[in-house]
Amino acid sequence: MAATPNDAAPLKPLQGGALVLLTAAVALSTFMEVLDMTIVNVAVPHIAGSLGVSPSEGTWTISSYALASAIMQPLTGWLAKRFGEVRTFVASVLLFVVFSMMCGLATSMPMLVIARLMQGAGSGPMVALSMTLLLSSYPKEKQGIALALWAMTVVVAPIFGPILGGWLTDNFSWPWIFYINLPVGLAAAVITWVLLHKRETKTFNMPIDVIGLVLLVVGVGALQFMLDNGNDHDWFSSPMITTLGIIALVCLTFLVVWELHAKHPVVDLSLFRQRNFTVGVTGLSLGMMAFFGINVVFPLWLQTTLGYTATWAGLATAPVGILAFLVAPILGRNLHRLDLRAVVTFAFVMFAITSYWFSTFDSGASFSTLVLPRFVMGIAIPCFFIPLNQVYLSGLPASEIASASGLANFCRTLGSSVSTALSVTLWQHRGEFHHATLTESITPAHPAATSFLQQLSHAGLPATKGLGVVDQLLTREALTLAVNDVFWGCAVLFVALIPVLWLAKPPFGSAGGAVGH
Repeated sequence: MAATPNDAAPLKPLQGGALVLLTAAVALSTFMEVLDMTIVNVAVPHIAGSLGVSPSEGTWTISSYALASAIMQPLTGWLAKRFGEVRTFVASVLLFVVFSMMCGLATSMPMLVIARLMQGAGSGPMVALSMTLLLSSYPKEKQGIALALWAMTVVVAPIFGPILGGWLTDNFSWPWIFYINLPVGLAAAVITWVLLHKRETKTFNMPIDVIGLVLLVVGVGALQFMLDNGNDHDWFSSPMITTLGIIALVCLTFLVVWELHAKHPVVDLSLFRQRNFTVGVTGLSLGMMAFFGINVVFPLWLQTTLGYTATWAGLATAPVGILAFLVAPILGRNLHRLDLRAVVTFAFVMFAITSYWFSTFDSGASFSTLVLPRFVMGIAIPCFFIPLNQVYLSGLPASEIASASGLANFCRTLGSSVSTALSVTLWQHRGEFHHATLTESITPAHPAATSFLQQLSHAGLPATKGLGVVDQLLTREALTLAVNDVFWGCAVLFVALIPVLWLAKPPFGSAGGAVGH
């Protein structure tokens, strides 16, 4: 098992320049890993065109990365205990760098998908272990700041991903979205190894739980593939999606039963016996579902309905990071003085208010009107991520921090995947519903409709083209009403989650690696 501060010598907190360097290295590696989940999104059409495949086949570059990363995240604890936290982290970063290079050099879609799979596998343990290494290197009284810095890299990276991806693709070429990982990753790996290789945690020669591993790979793989492709195949009307759903359900059910009774489980599900871990991870996962739903649908609506370019959609989305960036260090410094349940409650209330605010917009909303609630929403982001990380870590010994953060990150990633699938599906279905409802008003019995069609006719448009223009307007308004429905649903989910938070039990500062009072 991993060492505690008492039995690993020397494990005094890092000081001064060494701590700053380590923080920069770990934060940048985390930023790089999370960034790669979204940076590819805007480049898919370019990648598909370059490699001679359809855009839908191009999305495999996104799916394959998410799939491998999701499988590896819950394995973090086992890998850290088997090989040591520092070695596992550095090896993950180096694997990520090598396969980023391979992604950029890919000359065919199968080659790119395999490279993305391996890149995702390398990235899996990085996020969880980056938090573990930061917490073990910071003095107890400053660990709130460490959590704040870590949370901000996880939150800000997906926002800047599409902007950076669009800029690199437009001004250079799509392989550069992968090549930029090389200098960052190599620097992070070297700095981390130089500073921490003498602080390696204890390792144990733990046997591999083969049955658990197979159930995890097949179950999570089927679930992730189902979520990524369900909307394109009309969900359970497709035999393939139905089969994947059944496989995921059976494998994950057996995985839970097996891991609870295995002598050396590959995923430590016993952590859910801890009340605060269960409450914290539930709040984080379901909160992430609502938060991510907004972040997925908002830029999609801007681009497909309001005619925004990828760059302008990114610029409309990005202001959410401003207040988050400013508030996070202040909150981190004062975390030990606050009731964490109240802080997260404030975050969910702010999320609910801004989500409802979004649900009031029409298709004529100006850029400044759209940006303002995104800016205000930023204050809630650190109040959501930082305290919940603290809640689920509270009461855990240092030896379980890596397992806990790996499992929590897996649940957070799964929440994001479910959110993407649900929000896009809901948006499209509600769009069809609103379109059908609005179409009922286009009849000779409605004076406004006949008057508008007459105006188009006087402007020189034939009747069929006039109806085509009306249909375009109806689609625009229907998709806007649908996006309002999604935002409203997210607001309701945030409010519904507030009572769950108060099931957590203070004190929240007694974790082996978490913040002390």
